[in-house]
Amino acid sequence: MSAIRSIPWTLVISIALTTGIFSQSPPRATNPTNPPRSANPPPRLEAVAETQLLMDGLARPNFGGLRKILSDKPSEIDAWKFARGQALLIAETGNLLMLRPPRGAGQDTWMARSTELREAAYRLARSLAAQDYLRSRAGLVEVANSCNRCHQSFRVPVRVSPLPDAEP
Repeated sequence: MSAIRSIPWTLVISIALTTGIFSQSPPRATNPTNPPRSANPPPRLEAVAETQLLMDGLARPNFGGLRKILSDKPSEIDAWKFARGQALLIAETGNLLMLRPPRGAGQDTWMARSTELREAAYRLARSLAAQDYLRSRAGLVEVANSCNRCHQSFRVPVRVSPLPDAEP
């Protein structure tokens, strides 16, 4: 009878030994501040489009769409969602601008203005997500002012008007 009772324990021990439960080396702890290195280095971030293309293809059309949507309070949830997406694309334009600072002087200003655009557009996106019309309109003015400060810093002869009823 004792031999029959010991069979399950020997089976359990055999399985445990073959699966490594009682292995001699303890599992390695991972350090979140120092993750293991990959065999392949991460790809290098590289600007491939001209700054003018970012303005013409991303910033200007999304800003114009926001101006149109926010000319009156959106009544449809889809309009608020779409506007939020447009604001986030402008914020991402700020990130893309950071990849292409000027080669000479002005790099610090470029990075500061690009960061300012990203943050203003992200705040606008949060206002749009909350469907806060007044805060969203104020956020659009803030984004326009951010654009205009950058244009002024780098002598770009373009003035962004925040709302149809606002003075440029």
